[in-house]
Amino acid sequence: VLVYLFAMRLQAAYAERLDSRRPPFCAGRGLKRTTGQMSPTDLIFAAAAGSVSLAICAVLWGIAGRRALERRVAALRADLAARQIRDNTVEASSEAFEIALLVVKDGQAALVAGADSLAACRRLLNVAGEDAGSVVAALMAADPDHARRLEALFENGEPCAFEVRARDEAVSVEGRAAGALVWLRLSVVAGEAGALPSAARFAAFLNVRSAPAWISAPDGSPAWVNQPWLDAVGVRTVEDAAARKLTFDAAANAMAAEAAQSGEPKEMLRWAPINGARRAFQITADPLEGGGVGMWTFDVTEAEETGEALRRHVDAHDRTLNHIAEAVAIFSQARRLSFHNTAFADLWGLELAWLAERPTHGEILDRLRQRRRLPESADYTRWKADQLGRYEALTPATEDRWVLPDGRTLKVLVQPHPLGGLLLLFTDITGELRLKSQFNALIQVQKATLDKLNDAVAVFGSNGRLKLHNEAFETFWNISATQLQAAIDFEGVVELCLPTLHDQTFWRDLKARIADPDPKARAPVQDEIITSDRRIVAWQSRPLPDGATLIGFSDVTATRRLEGALADREAALDESQRLKRDFVGNVSYELRTPLTTIIGYSELLERSGEGLSDRGRNHVAAVRTAATQLARSIDDVLDMAQIDANEMALDLEDVVMSKLILDAVNRWSPEAESSRLNLTASCDEDIGLIRGDVKRLGQILNHLVENAIRQTPAGGAISITSRKGAGEIRLEVSDTGRGIPFNVQAHIFDRFIGRERGGPGLGLALVKALVELHGGWVALQSEPGAGATFTCHLPEATASKAGQPGLFS
Repeated sequence: VLVYLFAMRLQAAYAERLDSRRPPFCAGRGLKRTTGQMSPTDLIFAAAAGSVSLAICAVLWGIAGRRALERRVAALRADLAARQIRDNTVEASSEAFEIALLVVKDGQAALVAGADSLAACRRLLNVAGEDAGSVVAALMAADPDHARRLEALFENGEPCAFEVRARDEAVSVEGRAAGALVWLRLSVVAGEAGALPSAARFAAFLNVRSAPAWISAPDGSPAWVNQPWLDAVGVRTVEDAAARKLTFDAAANAMAAEAAQSGEPKEMLRWAPINGARRAFQITADPLEGGGVGMWTFDVTEAEETGEALRRHVDAHDRTLNHIAEAVAIFSQARRLSFHNTAFADLWGLELAWLAERPTHGEILDRLRQRRRLPESADYTRWKADQLGRYEALTPATEDRWVLPDGRTLKVLVQPHPLGGLLLLFTDITGELRLKSQFNALIQVQKATLDKLNDAVAVFGSNGRLKLHNEAFETFWNISATQLQAAIDFEGVVELCLPTLHDQTFWRDLKARIADPDPKARAPVQDEIITSDRRIVAWQSRPLPDGATLIGFSDVTATRRLEGALADREAALDESQRLKRDFVGNVSYELRTPLTTIIGYSELLERSGEGLSDRGRNHVAAVRTAATQLARSIDDVLDMAQIDANEMALDLEDVVMSKLILDAVNRWSPEAESSRLNLTASCDEDIGLIRGDVKRLGQILNHLVENAIRQTPAGGAISITSRKGAGEIRLEVSDTGRGIPFNVQAHIFDRFIGRERGGPGLGLALVKALVELHGGWVALQSEPGAGATFTCHLPEATASKAGQPGLFS
């Protein structure tokens, strides 16, 4: 192109030169200039110029090509020298590190470097051929897994790393793909190093591990991580984690930096979220030789959860032990107190602050001995050694009894603790022993009591077995104690009793009352039955609180016969009582008629005036007094008979107590004056009315005043008093007479007592009966020589609130 351009330039210059040489007139004459037509000279000149230009261009191109060729040759020589250096370096490094480098292309393997190492691999793999392909074939034949890995490398370019073991040596294989070529690095590992995996294989081994593991830089940041670490963080590579500022645990990174700085291992427990679940990891940081920190984790979630559950269980167990009454102490394997409940400190009176210092078992025993709270022992040193020797003895739980100097008795249970050491349980059984002793005494008393009973008694359990019987049971059924011991159940006892009582229906019903749990069937029942020897037997069944049943048998033959006789005698007695009442009534009626006549005529004779002498008048007065006394005695006898027959009825009405007392005073004043006695009366103003029989109340006062007049010598005093008390009205008759002997006071209200002055002795007995008919009671206060006071207590419920003041004002 340059030459062509140069030629064209020369032609143009030549044409310009010709134009400059043309005559001027040619232009003015309108002559045409003919282009493309050159003269021979011009052509020669142009050809010469073109040849020169071509020659010049050829020279110039040759010079440029030579220079380019020289530069290319120099570059190739430099590249060849560099390749030679690299080949020598590869060869030298292969020889230095004893590795063989193979390249595989299109299924053909060739040695790149490390002929000696390849020879060592052939020798170790026992390969006969000398080419690299035979070594690759031997590697694939050594293990099917190796073959799969190499095929994946050749076909898909997947990197691989494995080892082929042979005796105490191994061939380490690493494969990588680069474009269309596959490179294999082989090395022989011998001796102790033969057991060590390669870095790639060790990395694969760490990737298989389920827990995260990584190598940290001195600043704590992860430099290399295994696959579980990447899965836990949620990234594909450690570079992604660094770019996103993600890490497994920030505290673990800080611990790694601390371990790198101090050069000492560190440990910590951390909880981290893994796949949406909270997991616990024990993280260990160990500084590595050559720099960096190896981080190793262990998933201890189950252990921590189990430990937490165990701690909660122990805490709950401790809280439970603190609520029980027994004293509990737990000693560790080091013989130190690891736990005690409140009852332990209270039982022994030990200070809580001192117990909190976890004293040893021996120290606690020594302190208790100093305070005289341990059982007395002649050789305390030996006793203490026996107690502490249980830590070494592999014996099950043992139970002792300690009798303390203060009189308490403790049951001591010593058993090995599941976590090591001993567990001691102290139970104060002083009260239990006392109760057991009392219970045994009660059982003995009960048994002795049953043996002393005349009734035959047997106790059967709910299972029908004979639990208890007395001696009378054996005698009643004519059986021996040996037979009863052999026949321990109800059926066996029935067989022994059948000769005496043949009624099978009775025994079936009785068995139902023992074994049937229905409360209706176990209801108490009693009845009578006749035995084969014509005895009348009263039996009863009583359920006991513990589910047992008591069966009692009693021979009531004599009782029934006596009851029959008593019934006959009672009927006869009733008949005699009827006859007595009839007799008393008839006699009283028969006696009243002549007595009325005698009293009437005596009163008539007393009014006859001077026609009767003084002596005769005295005789008539004595007759009238005796007749009157006899009439009163007959009335008392009739009243007592009515009371005994429960035939007396009270004619109740409102009775003015003050008027009742005043009538009694007016009735007995003449006789008191004749006997030179001072008769007085007093009554509370608010005594009011009382609901009663005025006739019987007057009869009570008459008998009491009459008795006082009889017992009081001349010059004495008699008082009638009515007082209102707490819920009652008290009617008192007091005298200053001779009093009543102590031996007579207990029977003063009995019948036929105090007859020294005449009469049947029914006055005070009738007073007691009439007061009781009004719902009250009568009392006596007396001392010999100091008079007597009879007090009638009448219930206030019969009293009216209306008052009658002014009668004694």
